[in-house]
Amino acid sequence: MMQIAPHLDQLPPYTPIEPFEVLSARYGRAPHEIIKLDANENPYGPSPRALEALAHLEWAHIYPDPESRALRAALADFLGVPMAHILAGAGADELIDLLLRILLRPGDRILIAPPTFGMYAFDARLNAGEVIEIPRRPDFSLDLEAMEQAVFTYRPKAVLLASPNNPDGSLLDAGTLARLFTWPTLIVLDEAYIEFAEDGGRLGERLSSIRAPLERENVVVLRTFSKWAGLAGLRVGYGVFPEWLLPTLWKAKQPYNVNVAASAAAIASLGDLDTLAERVACLRRERARLLALLSTLPYLRPIPSQANFILCRVLDRPARVLKEALAAEGIFVRYFDTPYLQNYLRISVGRPEDSDTLIAVLRRLGDDSRSR
Repeated sequence: MMQIAPHLDQLPPYTPIEPFEVLSARYGRAPHEIIKLDANENPYGPSPRALEALAHLEWAHIYPDPESRALRAALADFLGVPMAHILAGAGADELIDLLLRILLRPGDRILIAPPTFGMYAFDARLNAGEVIEIPRRPDFSLDLEAMEQAVFTYRPKAVLLASPNNPDGSLLDAGTLARLFTWPTLIVLDEAYIEFAEDGGRLGERLSSIRAPLERENVVVLRTFSKWAGLAGLRVGYGVFPEWLLPTLWKAKQPYNVNVAASAAAIASLGDLDTLAERVACLRRERARLLALLSTLPYLRPIPSQANFILCRVLDRPARVLKEALAAEGIFVRYFDTPYLQNYLRISVGRPEDSDTLIAVLRRLGDDSRSR
């Protein structure tokens, strides 16, 4: 009798965010009437040069370069990192899965610090691994002492951490990173939102650990074009890896994993950094404004963030009720109610007009609640 691998029987599915066309059909609103603040997408979209590259795509009928050489060369110039240490993927998500696929044997462990990005645990379990969870403190900082003890007790193959973290937007400081790097395991830093961090330069350069894998054999750094470059729909990311991992990664990856459209748009984005840096600066400014506006609402407790989203605790009602009330108004946000994150909404930073509409609706919903 044919059977599925036993470890997959208990694997909970990952819950993705739905696109405009699905939301449009479900709620009976045209896509331009929807304010989509649920997936940390860039509301300004791709840069003009990226759109031009897509409009003039020449070789869509030819398989892409299996080594993504043109993209990796452009990334090497952008990062100041040797091309040989760079691997491109169909989003950083693919690289997380690929890395865990080559590291984990059945029963091997990874260590994470929830609440955090759900794909770390999902991909570990998909690859027959086990997940050790050391919860964050109430202020979302890492419990470094407990994590360090878990590293020496359970010997995880990798520790996966996002900086800034999703969903709270907290950034790992230099002292924390230095301590993490001393641990006898692979430290995987997911920098999907590093470009939005304050005091990090135009695009997070001063805060990134992107060169650490050149100096340390136990550090991997992952980044993506989805957020800062507005290419979420094209799925293109990259990682910088220590030398010892690369031969196996190259053997294990799918041969044509980065498609020609994604590669062309990413390369064009790297040639349009002034435009994209200004958009990132706009989102940083709007994040500060949105935080101030959300702080005026007595039933929400927003948390300062270094990413392009703000996490809010809902104080006076179930967060799901508030999420559904916003959806009825055509505004979509992310909802959390888990053992590690109870009764929270995560709101992506949009354009100023998106924030204005959101706040007006939230004020009305607050008034409605008090009048009952």
